[in-house]
Amino acid sequence: MDLTTTMPWIEIAPESLAAVRTQTLPAAAPDEDAPNLFHYDCSDLLRRAGLRPTRQRLLLGAFLFSKGGRHVTADMIYTEAAAANMPMSRATVYNTLNQLTDAGLLRQIGVDGSRSFFFDTNPIPHHHFFVDREDRLFDVPAPGVGIELLPQPLPGYEIAGVDVVVHLRRKQ
Repeated sequence: MDLTTTMPWIEIAPESLAAVRTQTLPAAAPDEDAPNLFHYDCSDLLRRAGLRPTRQRLLLGAFLFSKGGRHVTADMIYTEAAAANMPMSRATVYNTLNQLTDAGLLRQIGVDGSRSFFFDTNPIPHHHFFVDREDRLFDVPAPGVGIELLPQPLPGYEIAGVDVVVHLRRKQ
């Protein structure tokens, strides 16, 4: 496969929250009869996951889920929220991302021991490419990664999953 022209995955670049908000919310006064579809969807999504739709969860949910699949760090979301004039503390961002992860709406991806975690809006188990020096994360396309032999788990434990992060760098 020619990887330069037929890569089956899509790069998900971080987008400005200001742009997301402009595209998600109507510019004119909303029609009273027309529901705010995203607000309903995000509230419903949170409720189905067992979370109360608080203001912070709704705001971060809008940033995370309104544009499809994203790979973001807490710092990226914090910066985007501040740029969109929706400041909130870093602790609130971290806590909310962790709550969404615990509820199964996000997946936390560690790329190595020195970097912060990425949060993936696709919680279904899958593997990733990480571009070193560019801090970009991509989904590995299906069929994914084949692993033929796993170690035996320690006594009293079972294997819950295997996450593979393939590190890439640009050719010299």
